[in-house]
Amino acid sequence: MGIETNVFEPDRYFRTPAAQAHLLTEAMASGDAGHIAEAVGIVARQHGIADLAKQTGLNRQGLYAAFSQDGNPTLSTVLKVLEALNLVLTVQVREAA
Repeated sequence: MGIETNVFEPDRYFRTPAAQAHLLTEAMASGDAGHIAEAVGIVARQHGIADLAKQTGLNRQGLYAAFSQDGNPTLSTVLKVLEALNLVLTVQVREAA
């Protein structure tokens, strides 16, 4: 008898701006490009990919692909999407280990 599992749907858990900011901050801190792209994608889907496509001038399919776990969005794409989401990319000094 196997263990029954459910598919994790992260979009259901990051609905508030605070939760989205926490997700993105954690992803950025990881330094993993795939994780960062996926996190931006989760937030983008919460706001509606079709609306973001209109706001950014990027196509919907390209946004889905760019912000998947295997996506590799350009910096200009990331900045356009963050601007449309009313988010700002910031940099801070990493604490010494």
